[in-house]
Amino acid sequence: MSDFGGMEELLQDFLMESTDLLSDVDNKLVELEKRPEDKALLNDIFRGFHTIKGGAGFLNVGPMVNLCHRTENLFDKLRNGELHITPEVMDVILDATGIVRDMFGTLGQGLMVADADADVLNALDAVLAGEMPGKAEAPAPAPAPAAVAPAPVAQAVASPAPVAAAATDGPDWNALHQAIVPQATPAAAPAAPVAAIATAPVQELLPVAEHIPAAKPASKAVANKQPSSAGNSSGPQENTIRIDTVRLDMVLNLSGEIGLTKNRLTTLRTEILQGNRDGNTLRSLDEAISQLDLLVGDLQNAVMKTRMQPIGRLFQKYPRLARDLARQLGKEVELVLSGEETELDKTMIEDLNDPLVHLVRNAVDHGVESPEERIAAGKKPQSLIQLTAEQVGDHIQIEITDDGKGMNPDALRRKAIEKGLIDQETANGLDEKQCLQLIFMPGFSTKDQISSVSGRGVGMDVVRTNIQKLNGRIDINSLPGEGTRISISLPLTLAILPVLVVRACNQPFAVPLAMVREIITIDPNAIQEVSGKPTIVVRDEILPLRTLAGLLGWEPTQKPYFGVLMQSAEKSFILAIDSFVGRDDVVIKPLQNIRPKGVAGATLSGDGSVVLVLDMEDLLSSSDGTNGQVRTSELISA
Repeated sequence: MSDFGGMEELLQDFLMESTDLLSDVDNKLVELEKRPEDKALLNDIFRGFHTIKGGAGFLNVGPMVNLCHRTENLFDKLRNGELHITPEVMDVILDATGIVRDMFGTLGQGLMVADADADVLNALDAVLAGEMPGKAEAPAPAPAPAAVAPAPVAQAVASPAPVAAAATDGPDWNALHQAIVPQATPAAAPAAPVAAIATAPVQELLPVAEHIPAAKPASKAVANKQPSSAGNSSGPQENTIRIDTVRLDMVLNLSGEIGLTKNRLTTLRTEILQGNRDGNTLRSLDEAISQLDLLVGDLQNAVMKTRMQPIGRLFQKYPRLARDLARQLGKEVELVLSGEETELDKTMIEDLNDPLVHLVRNAVDHGVESPEERIAAGKKPQSLIQLTAEQVGDHIQIEITDDGKGMNPDALRRKAIEKGLIDQETANGLDEKQCLQLIFMPGFSTKDQISSVSGRGVGMDVVRTNIQKLNGRIDINSLPGEGTRISISLPLTLAILPVLVVRACNQPFAVPLAMVREIITIDPNAIQEVSGKPTIVVRDEILPLRTLAGLLGWEPTQKPYFGVLMQSAEKSFILAIDSFVGRDDVVIKPLQNIRPKGVAGATLSGDGSVVLVLDMEDLLSSSDGTNGQVRTSELISA
């Protein structure tokens, strides 16, 4: 039962507004540390914190009011020139804002918060009493007060455990020729035959999609002096969304237009049923259907825009994260953000948090050097990390760039061999780009010692797994001594997926269009064997040839004539298929009770039949190295 009986709605409004305010305060505090004389910035911080304290007071959250009041007193002394900003003073302030953030998590559960940790309150009192570095200098020289050791900066974010695979390893695709046998436990359910899936009643296969996930329970406030970082994603996931009223008005207007068109179609239907089928009536019917088609398309786009949110709401967490971690590691780092106004689907923004946390932490920990190392290399002591976002066509491009030491492909190859992740023969066959991709392997780390920040080889594996779950791609470019750029490409939304519908063994399948580079015809005379495996040379690039039927474990019914040049996370290949159906934008629905490996979900075609949407990364990873390989004799005519 909630401790805020009758005030739940006010509490949720307070949390929604104050969480954004606190993130803004954290960012401005990081900026204030760079520009300590900026009074306007300090006043903005003071006003934001005062607003949070006022809301907490209205809800009678005494411990939060007490903590905010002491922090406000510190801000007031900074404004009056009685104190100066130092890294130690900023540590104490950010510890306080971190505790406030933890309190938000407790309030989100409907529980009253406990008193703030005594160490944090004592540190605030010590700064206010001038017992920590930061006291303003007196007109006459005087001995500096004895410094009290500052509270340690909290670890920015604990590396989350590897994300569990979304789908269980089902039987091979040959088992899909058996009948559907629903099981009570989805993980133990057998894979279903493709033919049966394609002809089964839609209601049995496609449950209603949940567009916005339910909120996760929030963790309780931490009762120690280490606050949660701005990048911590352990809090509740919002199940609400803010929508511009202009966009809602557009949806309402389009709904009204569709209603009028529906009435027109109803009238025309009545006339046709009464036998009036002259040319004018049929022409009016055609016009009404065309009008409805345009309106439904516009409505779909307008509804999708209501889900779009600026990515800046996510980016604003990271300056604080980078600052805290840099302080912990003794580095000087400036994080520069750009493209915060770029819009992305709300659910994707939430799922992007963990990958971006890892990438920002990785850039600070692994990417950039210490000030001493940078000076020795002829660089500025302060390193620069840039986090950018922009829309490119129907995709969002996110890049994290640093000016650090870069990565040496040969060193990565040796480290992977040393850790037993690959053998010498495999390593010898890797080019520079593939060597850079080694950092995404589970268990790979360049650190010899495990620390609270890194060394377990988990983070980058989680990054790639989560990006692939979002139907995205991640690429790396790095130059030793100059820095590293990591690029992430994501679809604008997961609600609608552009696909290419192909056929294999007389069965239609949909593959994500984001992976498709081009479509080619397969000339049997162009097929060459390299190390016993068929390949085709496309513009001086040697690409392996794989059949969709082979990946599914089926016997081909005909010689593949077309090839789809596809780009997976790590390499390109040609997927041999029987024929094409065409391009489409589909809404993916999960399959109930059955979870075949390599299937992301299903959708409906224009004729009402079910089409399986393939998870190509999963399908390729389940291959044992021989599945899907084309025998040259199967492609060359006798």
